[in-house]
Amino acid sequence: MPSRFYDQDVRSGLKNKRKLSAFLDGLVSRHRKGVKKTTLTYIFCSDEALLEINRQFLNHDTYTDIITFDLSESDTELVGEIYISTDRILDNAAKFQTERDNELHRVIFHGALHLCGFKDKTKTDREEMRRMEEQCLKQYSKEQ
Repeated sequence: MPSRFYDQDVRSGLKNKRKLSAFLDGLVSRHRKGVKKTTLTYIFCSDEALLEINRQFLNHDTYTDIITFDLSESDTELVGEIYISTDRILDNAAKFQTERDNELHRVIFHGALHLCGFKDKTKTDREEMRRMEEQCLKQYSKEQ
């Protein structure tokens, strides 16, 4: 099933959703062996909406750019919900001096990579995650 993208009281400005969905399917098939069916749902929301999710489900009282939930019930089917703050995307794009679309895609790939088993809690894990994000960005931009 293709990935789905929803704007919740915000405008993500996401383009080429079919192409992105196909790229995400390929990403999952390369990094999460044994998965036969993938359903990823991306919900773009405001800082306040994501803060409430962070408080309610993770007991964190901080703003974040992304929260990823793995809702899979078997090893052969990957089901994920990924919530992304468009406010954080804009702020981080300015902070890291990158294009908004580049930051948006980096975070989209970050969520999929989490669902594939990549972590970002330790310094080593964060370095590996960043390397994978950059690899995805380069590969995706070549396909456009």
